[in-house]
Amino acid sequence: MKKYLLAIDQGTTSTRAILYSKERKIFYKTQVEVKNFFPKEGYVEQDALDIYLSVLNVINDIITKTNISIDEIDSLGITNQRETTIVWDKKTGMPVYNAIVWQSRQSNSYCEKWEKYKDLIHKKTGLILNPYFSASKIRYILDHIKDGQARAEKGELLFGTVDSWLIYKLTKNHYTDITNASRTMLFNINSLDYDDELLKIFNIPRIMLPEVLSSNDYYGDANIFGSKIKINGVAGDQQSSLFGQACFDVGSSKSTYGTGCFMLVNIGETPVYSKNGLLTTIAWKINNKVTYALEGSVFMGGATIQWLRDQIGLIQQASESEKYAKKVNNELGVYIVPAFVGLGAPYWDNECKGAIFGLTRGTTKAHLIRATLNSIAFQVKDIINVMENEGDCKIQTLKVDGGATANNYLMQFQADILNKDIILPEFIEVTALGAIYLAGLGSGYFSSLDEIKNLNKVEKIFKPQMNKEEINKLDKNWKKAIEATRLFK
Repeated sequence: MKKYLLAIDQGTTSTRAILYSKERKIFYKTQVEVKNFFPKEGYVEQDALDIYLSVLNVINDIITKTNISIDEIDSLGITNQRETTIVWDKKTGMPVYNAIVWQSRQSNSYCEKWEKYKDLIHKKTGLILNPYFSASKIRYILDHIKDGQARAEKGELLFGTVDSWLIYKLTKNHYTDITNASRTMLFNINSLDYDDELLKIFNIPRIMLPEVLSSNDYYGDANIFGSKIKINGVAGDQQSSLFGQACFDVGSSKSTYGTGCFMLVNIGETPVYSKNGLLTTIAWKINNKVTYALEGSVFMGGATIQWLRDQIGLIQQASESEKYAKKVNNELGVYIVPAFVGLGAPYWDNECKGAIFGLTRGTTKAHLIRATLNSIAFQVKDIINVMENEGDCKIQTLKVDGGATANNYLMQFQADILNKDIILPEFIEVTALGAIYLAGLGSGYFSSLDEIKNLNKVEKIFKPQMNKEEINKLDKNWKKAIEATRLFK
C-alpha cells in the first residue's frame, strides 16, 4: 500500500494542502492565499484560474519540501468552499466569467423574482431561496456574457462549483460530488438528481451540469506535473468537517468557529425539513447510502472578536479576549447581540442591527469583551435548540473546530450554556481531515468508518460547570436582548 494521502482544502481566502500518513498523522501542510475581488458593493468574485493555480502551487510545495514522489501518494481528496459558481468554455477549458463567491449578493434580484417558488424550492432542495446558493449565480453569468443562454443550450458551456472546476482541470472529467450538488438549489435531495421543474424555473440547461457521484467515488486520475494521483474523495467544506469529526451516528454534531459558525447534526437516512430557518442538506453518500444533516449558520462568530480588535480597539490581538473575559467574574448584566449583517438561523432577520444592553457606570471593557464572547455561544445554543426539536434527536456532545476554539473561556462558556460536553480534537484541521478520510475510504486505505472513528484523538473536553438556574437566567435575558434588537429597525 502507498504511504500517503493528500487533501486539498480550497477555501474562500486560501488553498491548503495536507499530506497524511497513518504513522505520523499529519506529515506536512502548506497554504497560499487566494484573492477576492469586490467590483461593486455586495459583489464578491475570484479568478477561477487563480483557484486552480493555487492548487498546483500547494501540491508543488508539498512535493518539493517533503522530497516524496507523487507515486507514493495513495489518493487525493478535495474539499472546497461551497456554492461558489464557475462557468467555463467546454472547448477551451477557460472560464467565461469570474467565479462568483458564495458570499456574493449580486444575484439577489433573481431570487426576488422567484419568491413565489420559495416553498417548492425548500421542499425539493432543503434550502431557502437565497443568492447564497448557486442557481441564481449561474443565471447571472449566463445573462452577463454574450450569447450565454444559447451557448449553454448548445452544450458549449459547463458549470461547476469549485470541486467540479478542479476535477475538470485535473482530470478532464465533468463530475461533482453529491454534497456540493445539494448546495446548488438545482438538486432534489429526495430523488437524488437535478430537478427538471427547478431547471425550467431558473432556465438552466441540464447539459451544462456535472454528473453527480458519491462522496468516496473514483473521480479520475489527477494529472500532476506529468504523474497521476487518483481522486477518491470529495465533499463541501462543512460536510467534510462533519466527516472529519467522525460524526457518523444520528445526533452527533459539530460546530466550526470561523468568521461565522456552522453547525451540522447528523439526522440519518431520512431528510427532516426545518420550519425555523435551518437547512436540510446531504452530509455524504457512501456505498449508495445517503446520510442527511440539518445545518444552521451564525453570521458573526469569530468576526465579533475581529470587531473588538479592528473596529472598537478594545484588544490588540484576538488572543487577548480570553484574558480580559477572565478578569471579571461575570458580564455584569451586559448582553451584546452582534447582528452586524442581520441575524442568521434560526431568525433569518436581514434588517436588524447590532445592539448592546445592560450598560451601567460599572461596565468596563472586560465586561464588554466577555459579553461579546458570550454572544457567540448564545447564538450556537439557539441553533442547537432548534436542531434538537426539529431533528427529533438529543445532542449529547458538541464537537468543535475552527480558530476561535483556541479561546478556552469561550469553549467553557459554550459547555456551560449548552449543559453539554464540548470536545476539541487533537487536530483542528478537520475539514481537510474529512477529505483525507473520504479519499482513503474510497481507495481502501481505510477499511471502514469504525477504523476512522478510532483514529480521531481528543485534545480536550470542556465539561459544563454552571447550575441550571444560572443557565435559565442567562438564556432568558439573551432572548429578551434578541427580541429588543429585532424591534429596533
